[in-house]
Amino acid sequence: MNAPRPNFAFASDNTAGVCPEAFAALAAANAGCVPSYGDDAPTARAKERFNEIFATECEVFFVFNGTAANALALAAICQRHHGVLCHALSHVETDECAAPEFFTGGSKLLPLSSPDAKLRPADLAPVLHRGHGVHFPKIRALSLTQSSELGTVYTPDETRALTAWAHAHGLFVHLDGARFANAAATLRDRSGATPADLTWRAGIDVLCFGGTKTGLLTTEAVVFFNRELAHEFEYRVKQSGQLASKLRFASAQWDAVLRDDVWLRHAAHANRHAQTLAAGLRALGCRLLAPCEANGVFVELAPAAVAALEARGWHFYKFIGDHGYRLMCSWATQDSEVAAFLADARAALQP
Repeated sequence: MNAPRPNFAFASDNTAGVCPEAFAALAAANAGCVPSYGDDAPTARAKERFNEIFATECEVFFVFNGTAANALALAAICQRHHGVLCHALSHVETDECAAPEFFTGGSKLLPLSSPDAKLRPADLAPVLHRGHGVHFPKIRALSLTQSSELGTVYTPDETRALTAWAHAHGLFVHLDGARFANAAATLRDRSGATPADLTWRAGIDVLCFGGTKTGLLTTEAVVFFNRELAHEFEYRVKQSGQLASKLRFASAQWDAVLRDDVWLRHAAHANRHAQTLAAGLRALGCRLLAPCEANGVFVELAPAAVAALEARGWHFYKFIGDHGYRLMCSWATQDSEVAAFLADARAALQP
């Protein structure tokens, strides 16, 4: 009997391809010769798109991946003797291979635990009393993740409470938005919140806006709302090997997906499929480990069920504890894939 074909549909939103709008933009940008390093019309248009969707003048820089975006943004805020408050499950803490520490020259990440991977001002206050004087890093930044590593979202009020606390204590606020699009789609549908409401109006100083998980190829955007923090940031981008000579290929993709809310439509598509998947698993008696608020489903599965699903070709990752697994939906997720997974889960969960 032949082994089933490996299926990575729910392994990560990174496993999906490039969305059609971005792919068409890449082809269009391939015509002719234009200036290098961002001195081109697509880059100018893309940066104006950011100003439009955030309803403010911001400084925008494009890099190749989220690790660089987060690390360089924190380096613009922190010096080597500083500290950064973050959640214990945050990507900057668990998945950046110490890049934030490297690019800041040694700033210490100070991870905190709290429910649903979301921080609250009450979680932060005790950290101010750690250590004493120059013997402990001077806390300089708060790093938030939107949507969180457990697929939960911060409301504008929740973000505002955190940023107010941070600014009152002399901290800048960085937002890791690898899945910012998914959070923005959720909060738009839930309360009519705009991208501006989720960011600078709520006190965010710098956003790392995820392109890869939004369906783009090798591009993330670092968006400074506090424009003073962007001083000489272009040199950080260049020095770190993140400046694309043919930057138009990155910019053209952003121009395409930020136009006419394409990015929000794709994110909402992923979110809807996650809701369907979560509801189906609950109906099968599975316990969800976090609210399904964006495009991730975090579910408890017994070893036998996991083995049965893997035997059917499904690939997905353990994420929480001994039996907690993550299933991710993307712009490309299909109804048929959700139905097939739930059918196999039903068979796997049968006694």
